[in-house]
Order: sequence, then C-alpha cells, then structure tokens
Amino acid sequence: MFDNYSVFKTTFAGKPLQIETGKMCGLSNGSCMVRYGETSVLCNATMSVKPRDGIDFFPLSVDFEEKLYSVGKIPGSFLKREGRPSDKAILACRMVDRPLRPLFPKDMRNDVSVVMTVMSVDPDCSPEIAGMLGASVALSISDIPWNGPIAGAMVGLVDGQMILNPSEQQQNASDLHLTVAGTREKVVMIEAGANEIDDDTMLDCIKAAHAEIRRMVDFILDIQQKIGKEKLPFESQALPEKMYEQVCALVEDELRVALDTDDKRIRDKALGPVYERVHAQLDEQYPEQGKLLDDCIYKLQKTIVRRWLLDEGKRVDGRSIDEIRPLAAEVDLLPRVHGSGMFTRGQTQVLSVVTLGPISEQQKLDGIDSQEFKPYMHQYNFPSYSVGETRPSRGPGRREIGHGALAEKALVPVLPSQDEFPYAIRVVSEVLSSNGSTSQGAICGSTLALMAAGVPIRTPVAGISCGLVTEGDRHLTMVDIQGLEDFFGDMDFKVGGTHKGITAIQVDIKNDGLTYDIIAEAFEKTRRARLYILDEVMAKAIAAPREQVSQYAPKMLTINIHPDKIREVIGSGGKVIQKITAECGVKIDIEDDGSVYVSGVDLEGCNRAITIIKTIVSDPEVGALYKGVVTRLMNFGAFVEIAPGKEGLVHISQLDRQRVEKVEDVVNPGDVVVVKVIEIDRQGRINLSRKEALDEIEKAKKAKE
Repeated sequence: MFDNYSVFKTTFAGKPLQIETGKMCGLSNGSCMVRYGETSVLCNATMSVKPRDGIDFFPLSVDFEEKLYSVGKIPGSFLKREGRPSDKAILACRMVDRPLRPLFPKDMRNDVSVVMTVMSVDPDCSPEIAGMLGASVALSISDIPWNGPIAGAMVGLVDGQMILNPSEQQQNASDLHLTVAGTREKVVMIEAGANEIDDDTMLDCIKAAHAEIRRMVDFILDIQQKIGKEKLPFESQALPEKMYEQVCALVEDELRVALDTDDKRIRDKALGPVYERVHAQLDEQYPEQGKLLDDCIYKLQKTIVRRWLLDEGKRVDGRSIDEIRPLAAEVDLLPRVHGSGMFTRGQTQVLSVVTLGPISEQQKLDGIDSQEFKPYMHQYNFPSYSVGETRPSRGPGRREIGHGALAEKALVPVLPSQDEFPYAIRVVSEVLSSNGSTSQGAICGSTLALMAAGVPIRTPVAGISCGLVTEGDRHLTMVDIQGLEDFFGDMDFKVGGTHKGITAIQVDIKNDGLTYDIIAEAFEKTRRARLYILDEVMAKAIAAPREQVSQYAPKMLTINIHPDKIREVIGSGGKVIQKITAECGVKIDIEDDGSVYVSGVDLEGCNRAITIIKTIVSDPEVGALYKGVVTRLMNFGAFVEIAPGKEGLVHISQLDRQRVEKVEDVVNPGDVVVVKVIEIDRQGRINLSRKEALDEIEKAKKAKE
C-alpha cells in the first residue's frame, strides 16, 4: 500500500535517529516522521501554488505544536484540548524559523508553511532538535525552492566537559544550554543560556556542535539525493531593473542626505519628500505599481547604508564602528512598585518593573517537558508608540515572547536560590522608545530594577548587540546596531553577560551564515562593550542590590517543620491555617518537604505567624513567652490559647502584679495577652502567668535603656 515508504537510519550524538517518509501525509509537498530515541515529531512542509499579491516579504510560517498526549497528559483547560501555543512552543518556532528563513530565495512570495507536531516525547531526546531536523528533511525532499539543508545540535557543559545533545539529567546539571544550527559550511543560528561562560569556551562549544551538524547535513543530503523531488520554478518578485535604475538616478543624492542623521525622527521626516518626488515623477509611467516604487526606494536605502559601512566605515549616525550610543541608567522612577529601573541607549529606552510575591504565585506550566513551575517570570512589551505608530494592542506576539525569554535567560544565572530569597519574581520590561536592541536594553534595565528591589543577584548583567555587513569575502562588524543597521545588515548578534562571562546569546542572520572568525569577532566586541556598560553606566546608577526589599513588597519568612506536622498546621478543613492568616494578615505556603513560607507586608504579622506555627509543631517550653488570645473566663482564672489547639490556664493569682478580685477586671474574651509558661504538669496541662510575663518585659525594657 505504501509504495514510497522509506526509512533512513543513523545515530545522532550517540542516540538512534530514524527518518521515515512516504507513509503519512501524502498531500504535503514534503513530509517525514523523525524518531529520535523515543521522541517522535511529524514534520510537514507545504507551499501555495501562486505567490501572494501585494507583499514585499517572504511569507513563511513555522509552527511547533505540542500535543500533551505525547507525555501522557490531559490538558488542564476547561475544554480539555490544546489551546494557544505555550511560550516554550513559540520559542521553539522561532528557533527553527531563524535558520530556515535565510535559505529561501529572497524574491519568492509563495506562502510556505512548516509544521512540526510533537507526538511522543523522550525527555532525553529533545523534540525541538528533532523538529528542526525534520523541518530540514521535509523541505529538502520537497519540491519547494530552498537552499538547505541545515541541521541543529545542543551542547551542555557538565563539570567542564562538553556534552552533545545532553540528557535531561545532564541538562539539569549543565552550566550551558546551547543550541546551534548550521549548514555544512557555516553557522546560521545560535541560542544560548549560560552560567557566565567565557568567550573561548563558548566558541569551542559552537565548533563542537557544528562538527555534528556537518555529519547530520550529509545524512540529509543523502536522503535528498535518493528521494528528493525536483524543485519547482517560482515567479520571481525581484524589482524591475529599469525602475530601480530610474529611482537611483532621481533621488540617490537626496537619500544620502536624508539618511545621514542620528535621529530617527529627523530621518523619517526627511524621507517623506523623497517618496513624494519619486511618485510625482514616475507614477504616470508605472500606474498601479506604486508599491514597487516604494520597494525600489527601500532597496536604494539599503544599498547606500551597506556601501557606507563596507567602503567607508561610515555609520548613518556618525559613530565609529565600535562606538556605543549615549547611555543613561536610572532607578526608582515609580514610587509604589517594588523596584524599577530605566535604561536608555540612544533612542532606545526600556523601563523594567519588578514585583515580588509569595512562592505560591510562581507560574504553573502545562507543557510537554518536566518543568511544572517557574518562580522567575520575565515579560516584554513592545507598544506601537515606541516606534511612533498607531497600531492597536493585541497582546504579546512571538517577537515579544522571544525577547522576554532572552532577557529572562540572561538574568536567571545570577538570581538567588529559593532558599536565599524565597520569592516569586515577575519582571516586566516596557519598551518606551525603540531604535534597535530593545531586548538588550531590557536586560540592562531589569538588572537595575532587580537591584533596586533588593533582590540579591550575584552580579549585574548587561546586554549589547553586534551587527554585520558582508559582500563576498569581505565583512564588517559593528557594535550597538540601531534599527536601520539591523534592517539593512546581515546579522543581529545579541549577547548578555557579566564581568565574568556570557549568560545569554541570540543570533539572527539574513545571509547564508557565519564563519568562526565572525563569531569570535562578535564575542570580543560585545564583551568590551558589555564591560563598559556595566562599569561606566549601570554601576553609577546603583552599585549593588539594596539590603532590604521595598516597604511595599511582601516580607518573607521561612521555617522548616517535620512533614508529619504539616497536618497540624493546616488543621481540619484548613481551619488552623485560615485562622493564622486572618489573625496575622499574612499568606502561608507549605511545601511537601516541610518548608513553610510566610509572607505579608507587615513584618510583625509575619513574625507572629512564625511564632504560632512554631508553637503548633513543638511543645511549649517552660519559661518561654507567648502571645495568646483569651478564649474563656472562669472564677479562678482565664484560659489563653497560645497556638491553635494549645491552651493554658492563667490562674487569677497570676493575672496581674496586684491582687485581682475578679478575672474580668483584667481580661476579657478576645483580648491578646503576653504570657509565660510556668509549668506543664504530668497530664500535659499548661499553666501560664501574665504577671511574670509583665515582669520580664519590663526588665528587658530597662536593659535597653
């Protein structure tokens, strides 16, 4: 029945890899099932028959679909089916999209869709890497025009040893989470999170990944040679050469003047008359082709900027190749939030805000990996006003999620452990103005905000980007690229890190790939720039984390109790813990291992709750003072509850220093009193004294004076 069914086998980083084609999805342009260990990802590539009209970009969509049946889970939503993609799925889409996109013909306008459906997950065999390989195979064997194949590999660093495609256990112990994609000749994508890895070690890890990538590319080329379809011709959407030459002759000199400024607003204003002149002169000759005329102007701008860089070493804003735009850093811009920091680089400006909460407010994840909770959440917003536009807000897109994840990745290595700082932390980076490298501005601004909030990060982190223009064997890299250099250049090489080393990398390219020399050059330039930002700008705004959290932030106290005592603290139906939270004005979270987290804005209330919990889980001590509540009165004294379920008697003779005729002359039910345990009899009955407690309080007060 399946006449075209083919199976190709090899090993990938020492684990079995199998590619199956011709059995499923017969209507796709290209399809395969990737079986990597026990991970199975179905990959499909399809292309529209005709190009899409009226667009000036290549319409590629890449989707990474997580099916919870792949890990034996039923979705937790009300509908019990998968909804919008998780953040991790979106990050996987972006990670696969970036190496695929530059290898399509730049003048093709046919819609292309790549879909990776995760159907089974082996935690030791990454579905993201399997999906990237499958996408490459599906495109390679299809009739869709594409200049691949590519392959990808992961690298971990455990005890200083490089590990290709590490297992889940190795990833948990690794100081590096690096993903590299490449062709046989060059590197086309880098994504990394790292515990302050130096440049040389990072480059060695990239080279190790690329060596395995080359082997996998050869494997895919062999599959393509055996079963690949002939590539379809496509209708080129290249600009008419005559039209482009006319635009060049008409406005090239004016464009050079308009582009030569460091102010995006002035440039945009100066470009308006250029567009108007082109249309006034050429609309009659090219009726209904106004969009193509605009594209010619855009292409000419790109040519001018690239020629300036390659031939003259000139940047549009007049900076030298390794010069950073003017910088500014501030903290405490918002009075009632828990921490805020703003970082400005040229016309790029990002305000980051920190919110601290109890551990119970950490994010719960419902995905296909083993991570269930995330105590550090970093979110990035890019409103339309940041680029002077009027687009309505529709929530975060893939770009916003990707930039937030990059900033998060850069900061996670320096965050304190949960034992050191038992908070859930949310950071929101608001882009106020954008002219390139906002994600790196988010890293800097968030470092400032975290330190201002009193989060004891180990060391500050800064981010900077490096750009690239190439022509044949020539290339030029420049640090701190602005928007125009990003649009018209070949690379956005983003690096976050500390004085010691790299904590995050994300590389976007538009050409056919990077050589090792270009990568090493980018590392060196971003390292020097990063140190300058840390020492000369950020350290002057705030040198170290504050000793205390904000007065408006919840105060967090922790104790550990025996797990067998958890039931006593919670009480029947939660009555005990609810009583403590209401009485003390706090929130209490208890982990299965006996860790108890008490949070509240009032520190005194937190301490009171801790005292009550300690009293519940341990026997009262003779001689110890307790704050309790009067529960009932008798002729001979008052009963005081010093902890839920633990009550003692204050005899009338122990109520006050002077003689007491009636108990109600001194206390009434509901009164809060300080008492001292003076005896616990054989039956476990607790005898208390308010009189002796008052004496001890007075002695302590006099000692302080």
